[in-house]
Amino acid sequence: MSARPETIADQLAYLTKGCVDVVRESELRAKLERAAETRKSLVVKVGFDPTAPDLHLGHTVLIRKMKHFQDLGHTVIFLIGDFTGLIGDPTGRSKTRPSLTLEEIDENAETYKAQIFKLLDPARTVIEFNSRWMGALTGEGWVRLAARYNVAQMLERRHFRERYDKGQSIAIHEFLYPLVQAYDSVQLEVDVELGGTDQLFNLNVGRDIMPAFGLPAQTVMTVPLLVGLEGRLDPESGELVGEKMSKSAENYVGLTEPPNEMFGKVMSISDALMWRYYELLTDLSLAEIDELKGKVERDELHPKKAKMGLGRRIVTDFHSTKAADEAEQEFERRFSGGALPSDLEDRPVAVSDDGMRLSVVMVEVGFADSNSAATRLIQAGSVRLDGERVTDRAHRVAAGASAFVLQVGKRRVARVVPRPSERDFST
Repeated sequence: MSARPETIADQLAYLTKGCVDVVRESELRAKLERAAETRKSLVVKVGFDPTAPDLHLGHTVLIRKMKHFQDLGHTVIFLIGDFTGLIGDPTGRSKTRPSLTLEEIDENAETYKAQIFKLLDPARTVIEFNSRWMGALTGEGWVRLAARYNVAQMLERRHFRERYDKGQSIAIHEFLYPLVQAYDSVQLEVDVELGGTDQLFNLNVGRDIMPAFGLPAQTVMTVPLLVGLEGRLDPESGELVGEKMSKSAENYVGLTEPPNEMFGKVMSISDALMWRYYELLTDLSLAEIDELKGKVERDELHPKKAKMGLGRRIVTDFHSTKAADEAEQEFERRFSGGALPSDLEDRPVAVSDDGMRLSVVMVEVGFADSNSAATRLIQAGSVRLDGERVTDRAHRVAAGASAFVLQVGKRRVARVVPRPSERDFST
């Protein structure tokens, strides 16, 4: 953000940038006006279930929106759903989602706290755990809470309805999830709740039940699910298409990844996706982004330079300006000059007497999560040995082979050093 928006109209534009749903914008405007008059900040909540230890750029779309509220002086609550994590969010699931153990929740929550402060101001962030009030809720309290909503309303949720119509199991405790999320808003007296588009139903349950507790309905704001690195523009619809960013799809940028890896991944995205990332992953205003796009369209700025600017911003956010400078220089050296990385690692791999499949080597050095994923990369022509492309899925590394450079895509490069092993890698 180049300057803090002062007028209510400018604040509204800044806060709703990139949002899909705002329920309702007129309410948000009124709340901003009231905050300005009373000099009392709004209470803004986002809930995160600690289901995995590592965050990626897709998660930061929400975290950045929290930062936007912080920029305007409002109170942001990062709510760790250690209680709801025991239930398991049914969103987008065709079956009951496994719950987590208390130990897993505690470990993941600690990791989350370390990562969110890459963007958020620790001094202006309230971290809460919903077990504080949910764990103390009595049996009578649960009955009264459950009475605020009915089964017909729950079945308005598409995923519940689809499972019900197909005769698939819906556990009773899954109905509790949106109720608990709504009750969190009651306990925290929330003015605004943020979430992904897949959370719209849960967020609106909060709107529905808050008046029953004598509170104004919260404003609901949703942000889109971030398209992963392979996202492209559909020539027919003109829309971005692609899987959402996720670790399972291997199309993500992790917040803890090294600067060079992070920068290289950003540089691999399409030009169309670049502008979406500018909108959702930076603090630039829409006007500033439009100005950049105009320069590219008028040939005043090369798309590669615009993309490098995006990469620099992202690396700076999660590492430092110095790291961004070095990552940019390394990228230019490697890909403009065709050189190998200056920090090329040696990766020792144990190879049995009858050799090892290349797909297994890729898994061993951490360049693929599974043999099937490695095989897909080989068949797609994404793998090179000493600069030569390999497309044979059955390619084997011979026992006693000398060290070679393994490259997968543009970003993953290492020197593989085979060594003898008694283990059997023949399959």
